[in-house]
Amino acid sequence: MSMPRPIRRHRLLLIPALAVSLAACAPRESGFTIDYEKYELPNGLDVILHVDRSDPVAAVAMTFHVGSSREVPGKTGFAHLFEHLFFLDSENLGPGGLDRLMTRVGSSTNGSTSRDRTNYFEVVPNDALEKALWAEADKLGFFINTVTDDVVAKEKQVVKNEKRQGVDNRPYGHSNFVIDQAMYPEGHPYRWQVIGSLDDLDGAMLVDAKDFHAKWYGPNNATLVVAGDIDIAQTKEWIERYFGEIPARPMPERPEAPEVVLEAAPRLFHEDNFAQLPQLTLSWPTVPMYHPDAYPLTLLARLLTDGKTAPFYEVIVEEDKLAPSASMFAFHQELAGQMRLTIRAFRDTDLDAVHGAVERAFARFEEEGVSPADLGRVKAGYETSFYRGLSSVLGKAFQLAQYNIFTGDPGYVANDIERILSATEADILRVYETYLAGRSSVATSFIPRGRPELALEGSMRATVVEEPIVRGAEPAVVIDDRGDIPSTPSQIDRSIEPGFGPAPSLSAPAVWTAKLANGVPVTGIEDRETPLVQFELRLTGGLLLEDPERIGSASLLAEIMTEGTANRTPEELEQAIDALGASISVTSGRESFVIRGSSLNRSFPETMALAEEILLEPRFDPEEFELARDRVRNQLRQASSSPTAIARDVMTRLLYGDHILGSSAAGTVEGVEVLGLDDARAYYERALTPARAVVHVAGAVTADEVAVALEGIGARWSGGAPELPTDPAAQASSPGLYFVDVPNATQSVLQVGYLALAETDPDFWPAQVANFRLGGGGFASDLTQILREGKGYTYGVGSGFRGTKLRGPFLISSSVRSNVTYESLEIIRDLLDSYGPEFDEEDLAATKSFLLKTNAGAFETLGNKLGILADMSAYGFPADYLLRRESVVREMTVERIRELAGEHLDRDRFIWLVVGDARTQFDRLSELGIGEPVLLDRSAVPASASDVSARRNSPGQQGLDDVR
Repeated sequence: MSMPRPIRRHRLLLIPALAVSLAACAPRESGFTIDYEKYELPNGLDVILHVDRSDPVAAVAMTFHVGSSREVPGKTGFAHLFEHLFFLDSENLGPGGLDRLMTRVGSSTNGSTSRDRTNYFEVVPNDALEKALWAEADKLGFFINTVTDDVVAKEKQVVKNEKRQGVDNRPYGHSNFVIDQAMYPEGHPYRWQVIGSLDDLDGAMLVDAKDFHAKWYGPNNATLVVAGDIDIAQTKEWIERYFGEIPARPMPERPEAPEVVLEAAPRLFHEDNFAQLPQLTLSWPTVPMYHPDAYPLTLLARLLTDGKTAPFYEVIVEEDKLAPSASMFAFHQELAGQMRLTIRAFRDTDLDAVHGAVERAFARFEEEGVSPADLGRVKAGYETSFYRGLSSVLGKAFQLAQYNIFTGDPGYVANDIERILSATEADILRVYETYLAGRSSVATSFIPRGRPELALEGSMRATVVEEPIVRGAEPAVVIDDRGDIPSTPSQIDRSIEPGFGPAPSLSAPAVWTAKLANGVPVTGIEDRETPLVQFELRLTGGLLLEDPERIGSASLLAEIMTEGTANRTPEELEQAIDALGASISVTSGRESFVIRGSSLNRSFPETMALAEEILLEPRFDPEEFELARDRVRNQLRQASSSPTAIARDVMTRLLYGDHILGSSAAGTVEGVEVLGLDDARAYYERALTPARAVVHVAGAVTADEVAVALEGIGARWSGGAPELPTDPAAQASSPGLYFVDVPNATQSVLQVGYLALAETDPDFWPAQVANFRLGGGGFASDLTQILREGKGYTYGVGSGFRGTKLRGPFLISSSVRSNVTYESLEIIRDLLDSYGPEFDEEDLAATKSFLLKTNAGAFETLGNKLGILADMSAYGFPADYLLRRESVVREMTVERIRELAGEHLDRDRFIWLVVGDARTQFDRLSELGIGEPVLLDRSAVPASASDVSARRNSPGQQGLDDVR
């Protein structure tokens, strides 16, 4: 790989900014501010700069005031398709140049499209900030000439795969489409989805891309935010250099959207191929974002459904026992808003019964009103989550851009939080009466296929287009060299990539350690960037310490531990936590049982006191146990039809077999049925002991303050260490090809891998380094470049080693279009064969460049810091282990990568699992040369010969002639 050429220097004539404002946004919490500087370039580009010295990184976020609401009928999905195109090429970056650049600087780039805006962003080490600005400017002003018919054709396939993965091939995926078609009148741009329709995507042409770019992608329709460890003066100079000459564009008129008024109350139903449980959704039209009523509506949604005292919980969950939960959310967008209530009921539940319970819950709210205590607790929770969203430089950049685009004021953060905190009980009741009480709503019933009797009475069948994917229907993607393209004139030589700035000095955060009176180790990192504290009490265990005959006990214990304590009812405990603006959760995983929480620093002692009470004074309430068991059963039933969940569980069984880790941590529907409260109590007594516990704390709190808060746990908690099972000795199933049938699946879920290394194995990190170019490098990886960027077969693919203290799998995972299942596996097979032998110096340079620079942001958020503390406790790593791993990367050679690939990426050891439509895909796979496919049921048990024949010859829902 050649060294970067010296940057060519130019004398700059800096043009004065048109408008400059300095501000400090100060939410209610004392001492927390977001300082920023805003100015406008002569071409209309809004620039916002924010300095944050906490880590040597910079976030660059460019946001355009355009989304799917700027589309027209017949050309839907184009804003999102254009977002994809915008990453692929530009005159000076070249095809794939942005991904290669981000790999060199140790970062990655991404974007997102909503109805009203599109953003592009990256977080880079601060020595690469000029490179990032050069690249973003090249996209903004020097992009459109590189788009060709072939590029548009390929990216259409990627977007269609995204739709299949996120909508068509998942339970309830069409819900938004059905609701919005009924909610919004003809001519309203919220009638269609951001992803668009497949017909419209198929019809997208190169001329459409150029037209969309000309209308909406001028600098005068964009906001550029640079936030992080930056030099303001130097950053301004770079922005002027690279963005200043890009011309403004005439902006189209933004037509007024029709008013959203529901005269009738439409009822619609859809028989969902992937749903196992009936789901009722009610939606009401409300107000746009930042409307004065948006704030009390947000609080109203939480008051109605969140918490033990919420009327919907009382009626639907506790009294009528129709569903494990009810959720309501207030959506506020630029042109309109919605209030949406969703209830996923228990199996076989008639949704008319659910609708009747909804009416009773509303009646109870009207009778009881809003209590000051409940309003206080939901405000406190909102305030904490608000600060959490601003804990990273990228989070701050996003929020500054959002406020600037939709309010014209980046400093609106102060008004935003104040409007929530100042809302009164009267405001809540007023918006309830205005927008919900007696008002028409859209009611949708999504029910399992073949169960229309469960739908709400009077419902009409919704119109949902379910795509028949016919083999060969999509043309093969061929992207030739783009050849000569028109060059956009520039006052500077943009072909020269800027050099790196001074390398940032990286150091691990200071870690303090302590030990409680009972021997529990405590580690922490003090960080006062935000007034927040996060903590976890982590025990080795979870599934590992389950009785093999009673699997699911740990999961059920975790479900009930926050449902009251010995001296507090479930309602009292919940109110105590919420009043502090805190959160405390308990989870049980495959190898750990964790109590974790977060709070404002002012309420940390009280939050830890409640965590201590949850740990040491469990309630074991029989009624709450039954509710928890109902919730878990519902989750397991729904997962049984999700292709992704099926693939995860079957692969786990194939890898681990009868070892305890071969089971699902949540258990099975049948197993959970027979578990009782005594099983949860027995797991608590056996597994929740201090001998296998550690505590991690990160945030605005000192070691001494933590010590005081944990005194009770240290003094009151005792017990020995339960015995752990041995490491799985070998992979349970033989290498080969396995298939699980999900009839009519529009995508095949692929999992390819084997039982590999523990994280403590000396080869684990070197093997991860070796995997980077294969599938661990995101958009720069070979798997992504071929399967997504080259062929358009998938929306995403990746690979990696997933060990812990025990051996874990190496896995390649993807969801691909059903009719290219064979072709995708063929590519993976051939790539594994060639990866080691063909790995070269260019691949090594890209690997080293990324892995040596990516640590700049490794310590940024409280979540990052807790992760470091957890690795230190689990594996005995030093606090600077991420930085020490850099020496492994520096010393890596091509020969060593090839050796590691030969040893740890040997496909002859692999299990190849496909979860998809057997009728159309099963027979072809025998031609791959990796063994005859074995048909499994969803418990990983081989199917009988008759079952294999039946599934291969089943006509399927779409008919014999539709080949998926």
